[in-house]
Amino acid sequence: MSKKLEGKVAVVTGASKGIGAEIAKRFAREGAAVVVNYLSSKAGADKVVAEITQAGGKAVAVGGNVSEVADAHALVDAAITHFGKLDILVNNSGVYEFATLEEITPDHFHKQFNINVLGLLLTSQAAVKHLPEGGSIINIGSVVSRLTPPASAVYTGTKGAVDAITGVLARELGPRKIRVNALNPGLVETEGTHTAGVIGSEMESAYVAQTPLGRSGQPNDIASVAVFLASEDAYWLTGEQLLVGGGLR
Repeated sequence: MSKKLEGKVAVVTGASKGIGAEIAKRFAREGAAVVVNYLSSKAGADKVVAEITQAGGKAVAVGGNVSEVADAHALVDAAITHFGKLDILVNNSGVYEFATLEEITPDHFHKQFNINVLGLLLTSQAAVKHLPEGGSIINIGSVVSRLTPPASAVYTGTKGAVDAITGVLARELGPRKIRVNALNPGLVETEGTHTAGVIGSEMESAYVAQTPLGRSGQPNDIASVAVFLASEDAYWLTGEQLLVGGGLR
């Protein structure tokens, strides 16, 4: 069976664990060479790269903070240096913290907007210098922009910004035949949602109760849709927000 991303080169930000790691591994299985970006967990990124290379794929781990101009450019440059080109960018890096209106501080705001929004813009800015016609940018948003849960004004605000920016960049880059889409997961069981105490909580139960397919998502549920958006199967899609949450909305 032919691989959907044969010969492509992808950068996946925040790929040391969770959804990003699964996307990187799936891309490699579909034939892409992958730059696995990490911020703090070098061990996690190295593990992802090892899994990919042991399975016969190509990958390299590159540290860097996407919200720093130099790091964003170095990440994209690594794709060119190691693999000679860039076809796909997945803006997956993200942080989330919950706070009520009374608890919001400038630090709480800037931490999330810097990574989730500025980081996405800087990495995209670096990538578009290299993306060819048919290139694909996939922004990882969230269903929170529709659900607007309490105590998430800043986090949900960042994901609303991701939705809006996706539409803007789709129009801006359309003439260059570069596609830009948002992939918006529902609740997904990852290291992050375990650490945050979401998995196994009343909050998880409430979300599952609202999910027609009746469970929390797994990283592979998201990765398969990312493969679709990166591939030629999605050549006529741009500016879309795909809700990938088992019907949760």
